[in-house]
Amino acid sequence: MDKNNNEEIFEAEVCEICKVEKSRKILMVVTQADHFDANHKTGLWFEEFAVPYLAFIEQGYEITVASPNGGEAPLDPASENLLEDIKWHKAKEALGDTEQLNTIDFTSYDALVLPGGHGPMIDLYKNETLGQIINDFEDRKKLIAAICHGPAGLLAAKKQGIPFVNGKKLTSFTNDEEYYYRKENLTPFFLEDALKDAGAEFVQGKVGEINIIEDKNLITGQNFQSSKAFAHAVINWLDRN
Repeated sequence: MDKNNNEEIFEAEVCEICKVEKSRKILMVVTQADHFDANHKTGLWFEEFAVPYLAFIEQGYEITVASPNGGEAPLDPASENLLEDIKWHKAKEALGDTEQLNTIDFTSYDALVLPGGHGPMIDLYKNETLGQIINDFEDRKKLIAAICHGPAGLLAAKKQGIPFVNGKKLTSFTNDEEYYYRKENLTPFFLEDALKDAGAEFVQGKVGEINIIEDKNLITGQNFQSSKAFAHAVINWLDRN
């Protein structure tokens, strides 16, 4: 084999190595809260996890799914049905044994993704480890993305008493949507109000409207209807950066 052929093979191998090295690492943090009270269940809204998760897999991203205590992540029963279980079975398998959040080396990840369901308003909004991760990602200008009630997790992050969301343009599940889905008497607080109180510039769409807001390295989606657009926005941001 001549020298030119050897060089071509070497260059091809280097290119393959480069592709592996450029593989994106995504940290998806999910709730473990499974009830509002003794009579009302909640948890992770399946679509908001499954649609982005499967889209990221298709892109070849390396995904770690973590929760506050590790182990199984509960799904909101209202977000499940047989067709989804069949179509999204790989995503459901990933929720069966999540990593414990405080054991993750989060400095090696390119993006943090927070799916919703009402659960994050019970546990993630006050999780100190999640707050540390968000602050680190902000410092390194890595992507922070949250959908529906996932932005509750953003409330965990503060610096010198100033909330991470202060001055940020974002969205989340709205007060109107809480009333529309009759959760106003169950939810521990109104997420829209909490984000505004923390200084966020809240951008509201109509009930059920697909609404994605991008502000530098922060991407937020309003509701479960925005799951597909949210996944595409995350992928597009990572392609550009």
